[in-house]
Order: sequence, then structure tokens, then C-alpha cells
Amino acid sequence: MTEIASAAVPKGPAARELSLQQQRVRAAFWFLVPMLVALVVAAAWPLLRTIYFSMTNTTLSSLYEGQWIGFDNYLSWRTLSSGRTIYRGTLVDPAWWNAVWNTVRFAAISVTLETVLGLLVALVLNAEFRGRGLVRAAILIPWAIPTIVSAKMWSWMLNDQFGIINDMMLRIGAIEQKIAWTASDATSMYAVLLVDVWKTTPFMALLCLAGLQMIPRDIYEAARIDGVHPLKVFFRITLPLIRPALMVAVIFRSLDALRIFDLVYVLTPNSRATKTMSVISRENLIDFDKFAYGSAQSTLLFAIIAVIVAAYIWLGKVNLTGESRS
Repeated sequence: MTEIASAAVPKGPAARELSLQQQRVRAAFWFLVPMLVALVVAAAWPLLRTIYFSMTNTTLSSLYEGQWIGFDNYLSWRTLSSGRTIYRGTLVDPAWWNAVWNTVRFAAISVTLETVLGLLVALVLNAEFRGRGLVRAAILIPWAIPTIVSAKMWSWMLNDQFGIINDMMLRIGAIEQKIAWTASDATSMYAVLLVDVWKTTPFMALLCLAGLQMIPRDIYEAARIDGVHPLKVFFRITLPLIRPALMVAVIFRSLDALRIFDLVYVLTPNSRATKTMSVISRENLIDFDKFAYGSAQSTLLFAIIAVIVAAYIWLGKVNLTGESRS
């Protein structure tokens, strides 16, 4: 038994390699400790406090005087003497579900458009041509502009009285009369999508370009010598090889799109057609002094984003490995 136990213990170079690996793991852990502490302070603690406040009747004027009421801010009901049951709470609030629909619709459309356009821009920027460095820098300008500045700039351009967009479209005959792009429920979502796609497509292009830069040039050279059609090269070589980078880009962009606030709040204030989950949560937290109710909506916002992103990562892994779920 002693001989078997001693034989199982690595010796010589194997023991030194194991010791080195353990040292690397310990060093990596200590390097991660400051980040984990910062994450707990900046994210985990506020999240736990928000969840706690969502189960109280706290108001903005009495943050430390709220009483525990359980899940009443999410869903509560009361049966009247007539036998009728009245339901209250975020889960039966039409305004909340309207915000959920607006947010999910905005995220799906914007992320899809930005991914397609960003990939096209990345393919152009990946080609070799004179002045490529200057074009790469210029394409990032919309993304570099702060969102508040972009929203204010576009709100002037889309103004129905003196905006340049209406003026240009009237001149070319695209419209017959001026349109209140950001004030009308019929067009306000299109205005928000336009500004968001204009601003964030360079971000997607940058991430896609990073993936394209990692593909060895020898693969394209071999495909060119074999006479493979460029379209087939894109779908058979380029797209599969950049799919991991593309998935990461979509995850990051989806996180931003699902919690969008500043663009909607500045560009289309008080519009029911564009009010998102972040906007309605902020209204209840600050404007309406329903701090606990807004905390419940913020908690649901976090839960919805977590579920959507986790589902995307799970499905993305299936697509990447080519294996089917059991």
C-alpha cells in the first residue's frame, strides 16, 4: 500500500510542474481579489439593497422607516365583499408590461441591425486600402460622442419645426409635410432606433474587426488559389471563425440595449411608445416617490436581463460546438 501511495505522488519534473501550476493559481486568485471586492461594493451590495427595498413600503422621504410587506410590490390581491378580487403590483401593471415590450422590441431590432451593419463595416475596414487607419479612426466618432450629446443633437435634427431631417426630406419629396419624429407615438421608436444604430454600430464594427484580425491570412490565400467564391468564403470560413467574437459583441450590446435609459429619456421624454424598463423604474423611484415600487421594477429588470443573456449564452454554446441539447 505504501508503494502504491508513493507512486501516485508526482516526482521530479512532474512535481515541479504541479507546484508551479499551484503557484499560478494562487497568484491569479490574489490578483482577482481587488476586482471581486470592488464588484461586491459596486454591484452586489446595491443589488441586495434594491431587492430588500422592493419588499418594503419605503418611500424616498423615509428610506430608513419602511416596513416589511413581502411580495406586495410585485403582486398582491384583495377580495371585496362582493366576491370580486382586485390585483395590484408590478406584475399586473399595464404600464410595466408596456415598458417591457418596448425594451425587448428595441433591443431585438437595434442589436440585429447593429450586428449586421457592424459586420459589414468591419469587413470593409479589414480590407487593405490607402487611408485605412484614418477611416478606422473616423468611424469611431459616433461611438465616442457621449450619449446625452448625441441624443440632444439628434433631437434638434429631428425637430418637426426647424430640424434638418424634415427639411431635407421635404426638398427631395420624400414627405409632404413635416413630421414630429420624437413627439408622435407612431414614429418615436423609429427615431430612437435610428440614433442608437448610428451611435453603436461602430462599437459592433470594432469588436467584429478584432475577430477578423485574428483569422490567419493563409486561409484566404488557400481559398483564393482553389478558386472558392468570395460568398462561400464568407459563410464557410469567415463567419464560423469570428462567431465567438460576434457572440461576445452581441452579449455586450444586448446588456446595454436592455437597460437603455439616457437616450430614451433625453430624446423622447414621457412617450408611452418608447418608455423602457429603466425609464419607468426611475420615474417611480424619483418622480412619483414610490421608492419601493420602483425598486421592485428594478429587481425585475435585473432578473429579465439575466434570464435573456443566460439563455443567449446557452444557445450560443450549442451553436459554437455544433452539439444538440440532450
